[in-house]
Amino acid sequence: MHIRRYIVAGLLVWVPLGVTLFILNLIVGIMDRTLLLLPPAYRPENLLGMKIPGLGIVLTVIVLILTGVFAANFIGGRFVRFWEGLLNRIPLVRTIYSAAKNFTEVLFLNTGQAFKKVLLIEYPRKGVYSLCFQTSTELAEIQARTTDGVICVFIPTTPNPTSGFILMVPKADVIELDMDVESALKMIVSLGVVVPPWVRKQHAVRGEVSPSEAEATEDAQT
Repeated sequence: MHIRRYIVAGLLVWVPLGVTLFILNLIVGIMDRTLLLLPPAYRPENLLGMKIPGLGIVLTVIVLILTGVFAANFIGGRFVRFWEGLLNRIPLVRTIYSAAKNFTEVLFLNTGQAFKKVLLIEYPRKGVYSLCFQTSTELAEIQARTTDGVICVFIPTTPNPTSGFILMVPKADVIELDMDVESALKMIVSLGVVVPPWVRKQHAVRGEVSPSEAEATEDAQT
């Protein structure tokens, strides 16, 4: 039994490390292939006489920075808008580009509401709960045409949380969790195997008294 426990402990050390190294090696390899876009005379192996792994990442970061600087100024911004307008005129490309841009903005821009709260809702039926993320509370026409105040939530699929679907649910039907977004994503990706510890806050469970309130009550009674 001890040998089995030691084997499991060893796997818990080496498997995550091996997967991490494999993914990093894959990313570095993909980035290095971007160097093939350079003319042969300007490729590092020809200039330096040797191949240095990871230079593709440096090139990619430099290109991203230069693109960001260009897009942030007046002329670059107009060029980007012109390019987007051109893409939006192509039926299939318009759909793919728009979806990719919206998802990228949700991931990388601080919109103030996107994926900031982890919620629990009864779905797909009563008594069965699903993890979801609050994406928006300002729903314009949808809010006006519903009797109860509703919010928009995103229910991700597992183990790929980048896909899923949205629901408009009444605020009264959601339970706000203390879990942060990163922990919730880990739980989804791991198929529920990785469950984060609960650091209780005052709003954690409706009807319960928070630890600070309980201590204050005890002090008052003594």
